Amino acid sequence: MQYLAVRTAIHIASVFAIYLSVAMLIPAVVDLYYGNEDWRVFAFSSFFTGGLALAVSLATRGRAPALSSRFGFLVVNMLWFTACFVGSIPLIASSLELKLADAVFESVSAATATGGTVIVGLDGLPPGLLLWRSILQWIGGLGVIALGLFILPFLNVGGVSYFKIESSDIEDRPFDRFSTFAVALVSIYAALTVACGFAYAAAGMTAFDALNHALTTVATAGFSTHDASMGYYADNYAILWVGTFFMFLAALPFSILILFLVRGRLDSLRDPQIRVYGGYVLIFVLTVAIYLRITDDRPFLDALTHAAFNFVSIITTTGYATEDYGQWGPFAVAAAFVAMFLGGCSGSTTGGIKAYRFLILFELLANGLRRFVYPNTVLTVRYGDRPVEDDLQRAVVLFMSAFLVIWAVIILMLAATGLDLVTAVSAALTGLTNVGPGLGPVIGPAGNFAPLSDAAKWIMALAMLLGRLEILAVLVIFTPVFWGR
Repeated sequence: MQYLAVRTAIHIASVFAIYLSVAMLIPAVVDLYYGNEDWRVFAFSSFFTGGLALAVSLATRGRAPALSSRFGFLVVNMLWFTACFVGSIPLIASSLELKLADAVFESVSAATATGGTVIVGLDGLPPGLLLWRSILQWIGGLGVIALGLFILPFLNVGGVSYFKIESSDIEDRPFDRFSTFAVALVSIYAALTVACGFAYAAAGMTAFDALNHALTTVATAGFSTHDASMGYYADNYAILWVGTFFMFLAALPFSILILFLVRGRLDSLRDPQIRVYGGYVLIFVLTVAIYLRITDDRPFLDALTHAAFNFVSIITTTGYATEDYGQWGPFAVAAAFVAMFLGGCSGSTTGGIKAYRFLILFELLANGLRRFVYPNTVLTVRYGDRPVEDDLQRAVVLFMSAFLVIWAVIILMLAATGLDLVTAVSAALTGLTNVGPGLGPVIGPAGNFAPLSDAAKWIMALAMLLGRLEILAVLVIFTPVFWGR
């Protein structure tokens, strides 16, 4: 990789860090309003980060290199690493006195919209710190959409772009100009957040809780202002159904939401991955609700409400929980484990494998089985009524292969730190899929990641970054060919 590309990537990352430093002033104002001394921490962190980032940006100004996939990979990784480490600065300097491993873990979990936490005592935390965690997740959620919708498809490492595959003509774009599309994307993301906040408040949350939970619900990120997560509101069905609705909505492709909400295009909802996503959400929710009704003798409305909230949270990789679903019985635990793999749609805020990959994998499997019977048949892999390009097929297979290999490696690494098998397996999975809670008494929905060793937290931070950047976008920068001329 040429020096020019590295310098430009650092310049872009430093400009992004300036924006993050400005965002730190928001929790500073909030803490100042509530009379909490941590406002000084955020003010200092803002000026320190902004000053350093400004100096770096000025030192790295210059001619930009020609656009290329290698430059794209470098910028994507640089931006995400910047978000994670800049986000940890106020946490390190705060009254929590977090160790470096804890602060970086919390920041990575926030920026990657994962939702696992190492902080205990959230109910008594300064409001600025709670809001900073939520802001990081909201920014991370927006970045996830941009990553899946605009960047990865054009780097040929996966992601279904509206411009690559859509149920209508490929020339029929949401808007003629890309900048207009981007403005519409941010506007809808912000509008959904505002709507979610008002809905939470109307259902019974305080204004501050509604703001924080709206930021982390639409980002499908999962940080809460309470140690009990949404279990704090377990008896308020209205709040739980509001959360379920907006988590489900945020896992839809935002390009489709733009078409539907801005253009009124009902036909956009025929996207095949939406049907797959909606289908497995419905199956998991209903089967677990019926299972709880039978085995736990719950009223069906209670079983349905908690099954819907918790499994939509798992499938959309949000990470909220109303109860310890690890105590619901073997079938529910197995269902939760399987649901961790799924994810929502491409171009949404979710992590996981995502519905479009399952569609393509099923087509590849079906075609492979047909060829056993008719070896000379020429078969096309299709996404709805459109053929899938070879590059995208290859990207899906590469992703799945890399996912399984990396998952196995991370399991072994976590086990080497002393974690038991259930904790290591589910931690590695929840990190790569950005779900948040794992399974078992340590990192399950009733626990958190605080008991893990520093080494395990660093491994988890790496897993979350790998999962958020779809694995391949990170692995490629560690290959010799990437740095060659």
